[in-house]
Amino acid sequence: MDIHVAIDEARFTRFHKKLVAACMGGPILDGYILSIIAIALIGISADFNTSALETSLIGASALVGIFLGAVFLGPLTDRIGRQLMYTIDLWVLVIGSVLQFFVQDPTQLIIARFIMGLAIGADYPIANSLLAEWLPRKRRGQMLGVLQVGWFIGAALASLVGYAMFELFGGESWRWMLVSSALMGAIVLLVRLGTPESPRWLLHHGRTKEAKASLRAALADQLSVEHLVFESEAKPATETGKVNLRVLLQRPYLKRIIFCSGFYTLQVGPLFAIYTFGPTILASFGLGHGNASNLGSVVIDLVFLAGCIPALKLIETWGRRPLIIWCFALMAIPLFILGFAPSAPVGVIIACFCAYALFSGGPSILEWAYPSELFPTNVRASAVGITTAASRIGAALGTFGLPFAIDAWGIGPTMVIAAVVTAAGFFLCFFLAEETRGMTLAQAGGEPTAQPGGEPTAQPGGEPTAEEKAPVRETV
Repeated sequence: MDIHVAIDEARFTRFHKKLVAACMGGPILDGYILSIIAIALIGISADFNTSALETSLIGASALVGIFLGAVFLGPLTDRIGRQLMYTIDLWVLVIGSVLQFFVQDPTQLIIARFIMGLAIGADYPIANSLLAEWLPRKRRGQMLGVLQVGWFIGAALASLVGYAMFELFGGESWRWMLVSSALMGAIVLLVRLGTPESPRWLLHHGRTKEAKASLRAALADQLSVEHLVFESEAKPATETGKVNLRVLLQRPYLKRIIFCSGFYTLQVGPLFAIYTFGPTILASFGLGHGNASNLGSVVIDLVFLAGCIPALKLIETWGRRPLIIWCFALMAIPLFILGFAPSAPVGVIIACFCAYALFSGGPSILEWAYPSELFPTNVRASAVGITTAASRIGAALGTFGLPFAIDAWGIGPTMVIAAVVTAAGFFLCFFLAEETRGMTLAQAGGEPTAQPGGEPTAQPGGEPTAEEKAPVRETV
């Protein structure tokens, strides 16, 4: 049996569950770190007497770090491996979390959160790629989507912790709010220890013996590694030691980069704005002020989390393409209602926010599944890094622009803009979204796969090159 087929058709075991939990720790930390700052800023502004620019930079510094971390550390992950980076980025995040407690001015806090953002940005391509390359075909989309559930869990937990600490100790407890992520990071780091490297990545780099050892460590209970055929789908990358990003500018991957980056950006722009300024938005609709509006944000967070649950089922039964198209269409409707009827009854406003949050579940989980599936092993982490970085542009624009838009135009026109952006995501998905349900990872990524006779066969989305037609084969 070919190694790729063995991984794709393996049973979903305790190893896979532990790996999902370990990878899920990154998104949990991401959601927590990016959400807790919204509550902590009240105390930070009072202690440091921050200017509007400093406040904006504190809120956005982690997003800038995520952008740069995803862009530059994604290719590094493709070059030196998933497992090593998988541990390093958590150490950096824990250290950055601790440094927040000791900052003495806004500049130091901005630097600390920027460093944390670099680590978070690195974790997106690392965790996505490692998990996708280990998961069985039948559970891949669902388990990649679980990572997004982790983001909402982290965000909801941050709102709860921030609300409780603000209620009990006041705004001056902001240092303890921020440093609390260090404890969570340490726990995730312990869970990640001992995770084996991706055998697909090892094989691509010509490290066959290590690929065998990795499979033995993970799947020895169901695979006879000695009877597997280890066959690389392309010329080993160790000859150059470089990642050829030009692949992403060729067909069909350029179209896929545009699609993944586009829908990710168009969704998280409005979503991050609602998350970051949830209390401000609720107050604009007359639904509470101060810490009470923070509690309202907890409710919104939980509804966002609830929206992911049915989507996790539909991704493997209904399929990726219909799920993302319909969800974008249904997300736009409540935003248009909020935009054209900002003075609607409280029940209508709450229902619209809940509907938007519920329907966002589909695109949210596909933000993790699609980029991991649509690209080959040699550039998978790079592609995930690029799409993540592009999405942070949308998040930053939404985060920066929302308070100015509310001040200049009011809450109604601001919601109309968010609705138009979401509608643009619908049209992008309608024309560019592909279906990968039921495909092996090699098929979805357009990689050539080996037949029993050893001849590579191109799958939908890509054709073998001359070099790929001469695979490296070893039967143990």
